[in-house]
Amino acid sequence: MKSRIADDKARLERIISRLEHTGESYTAGDVAARYLTPPDAGGFLSFARSLAGQLRQIGKIRTSERYTTVLNSFGRFRRDVEVPWDEVDSDLMIEYETYLKSRGVCPNTSSYYMRGLRAIYNRAVEKGMTVQRDPFKYVYTGIGKTVKRAVPLKVIRRIRDMDLALFPAMDFARDIFMFSFYTRGMSFIDMAYLKKKDLQNGILSYRRQKTGQQLFVKWEKPMQEIVDKYDTVSTPYLLPVIKDMNADARRQYKNAAHLVNDKLKKLGVRLGLDIPLTSYVARHGWASIARSRNIPLATISEAMGHDSEK
Repeated sequence: MKSRIADDKARLERIISRLEHTGESYTAGDVAARYLTPPDAGGFLSFARSLAGQLRQIGKIRTSERYTTVLNSFGRFRRDVEVPWDEVDSDLMIEYETYLKSRGVCPNTSSYYMRGLRAIYNRAVEKGMTVQRDPFKYVYTGIGKTVKRAVPLKVIRRIRDMDLALFPAMDFARDIFMFSFYTRGMSFIDMAYLKKKDLQNGILSYRRQKTGQQLFVKWEKPMQEIVDKYDTVSTPYLLPVIKDMNADARRQYKNAAHLVNDKLKKLGVRLGLDIPLTSYVARHGWASIARSRNIPLATISEAMGHDSEK
């Protein structure tokens, strides 16, 4: 009950604040009319969740998942209380940005959430659900440079040589890390979806899930040794990430990615590394080592299927 009273009081204060910001006179009736608007009357949150569901239905899974991630954060900020359209303004977004900062969210992650909300909001404007008020003009929506996550070759060798026979989950995570390194920093999602038919005549060919670009990798003995460790006879996949053909493949990939990175972080702690060890470190590590050996940046970028070695 106390929580409900506090939520109602906070909503009333937001309504009054927004009416005052219009610079126009208002009455108690104006406040009451906005307050009595039912939460399910078609506000921002209900529109956004409906949009995410529609995108999933038409096969735009990644965009749907991105919007869902953004809404999970914004929903926690709002305590899942609906946001009437006239409350979606710059003040609300500043409040949300402050909320994120208070919880230690880094600027790039905060920007990711803001850009997601902005995309949803712009869809609503296009559909005539609200008018364009530019609510994101005072919050950060840029993309700052992040610290590169790379380790030297001697650390890669230490990871490779660890005896993990008694820790199968860690052993698998290490194998995934090394397979990524051997294949020029292949991303986890691309490894997950590799199929046996992609390996022909000593060449592994695949298309990046992110860009659709086709890449070719010479098949080497260390890669085969990793593949030979695991039983994938019942699946068309090269690695044991997607193992159940009757279950959702993307869910299996995401669960495996979470498990692998969790185990890699623990391996990093055991090795005393000063950065969190993740599958992404293998990608940066390969690029960093290649550049240290005077391989041209353009060649590294092409090998990784990216515009740069990031």
